[in-house]
Amino acid sequence: MDMKEIESAAEGILFASGEPIHIERICIALEIDRPAAERVLQNLMDHYAYDRRGVRLLHVEDTWQLCSAPDYADVIRRAFEIRKPAKLSQPALEVLTIIAYYQPVTRAYVDQIRGVDSSYTVGLLLDRKLIEECGRLQVPGRPRLYRTTKNFLRAFHLHSLEDLPELPDFGSAGQMRLGDNGEIVGPDGEPHQAAESGEPENGE
Repeated sequence: MDMKEIESAAEGILFASGEPIHIERICIALEIDRPAAERVLQNLMDHYAYDRRGVRLLHVEDTWQLCSAPDYADVIRRAFEIRKPAKLSQPALEVLTIIAYYQPVTRAYVDQIRGVDSSYTVGLLLDRKLIEECGRLQVPGRPRLYRTTKNFLRAFHLHSLEDLPELPDFGSAGQMRLGDNGEIVGPDGEPHQAAESGEPENGE
């Protein structure tokens, strides 16, 4: 196949998939190496963006996916009578930011930085599939660890976590980390006294 045919074939694969597809699958299907596949996909991405087409090619880590252009989101929602998803509240954005920059983290770590019980907000982000459990800390009680998902990258138009902007300033709380025994320690390496949490957040 010539380059034009390869691009058309790649486009067909992406359309038929309907979900993120790993680049290795595209390489195997088209019988080309990874650098060649990446050039083809980048050409398609540039073409859709330059011509302001109704679709975009989204690149997240090692996967690629065809999706509708954000410019036409309102029109598409009207066509399918889709309700606009609720925006994230300020508390939800705070929790998501902490997890994104310090992952994997426990809920206690998030609570300590924010100074409030974040159980409701963590549950909300889990329901929205913006974060996920990724194991348990090997300490007494074995608290759950959380990290962001690929849905998080797609929602914020990030190729990878390396594209996150500069770390926000959380003050001295932002310098806390998990110690070897799972305790929360401050910038001096000493155990940090946990703040007393009030009632769990609700109604976000």
